[in-house]
Amino acid sequence: MELLTTLKTAHILATVLLLGSALGLAIWTFIARRKGDASAHTRLMARPLVFVWLLMGICLVSMPFTGWWLVHLIGWPLGQTWVLGSSVIYTFAAFSWFWLLARVNRLRTAPAVGNPKFTLALAVFSGVCFIAIAGLMGAKPV
Repeated sequence: MELLTTLKTAHILATVLLLGSALGLAIWTFIARRKGDASAHTRLMARPLVFVWLLMGICLVSMPFTGWWLVHLIGWPLGQTWVLGSSVIYTFAAFSWFWLLARVNRLRTAPAVGNPKFTLALAVFSGVCFIAIAGLMGAKPV
C-alpha cells in the first residue's frame, strides 16, 4: 500500500507543479506586459525560466507513467471512459505544449516571426486540457 501512496503523491505533485509552473509563467508574462515591457515574451526562455520549462517537461513526461502504474495497481480497466478520455486529452495537450515550447523558443530568437495570438491560443488550449484531465482524475466517472 505504501507504493500506491507514493505513486499518488508523485502523480498529484507532477500535476500541481505543471499547472503551477504554467500559471507562474503566465502571470509573470502578464505583469511584464502590463508594465509596458513589449519584449517580455523574448525573455521567456532566459536561464532562470528555462528551469521552469524543464520542470514542466519532466512533469509532463512522468505523468503518463505514474498514471498508468496507478491504474494498474488499483486494478481499473484501461477501457474506462474517463481513463481513455484523459489519455486522448493528454495526447493533444502534450503535443500542444511541445508546439508551444517550440513557438516560444522561436519568439526568443526571432520576435517578429509568428502570430502571438496563435501562441496564446496554444497556451490556453494546453492549460484547459490539463485542467480538464485534473477534473477527470478527481471525479473519476465510471
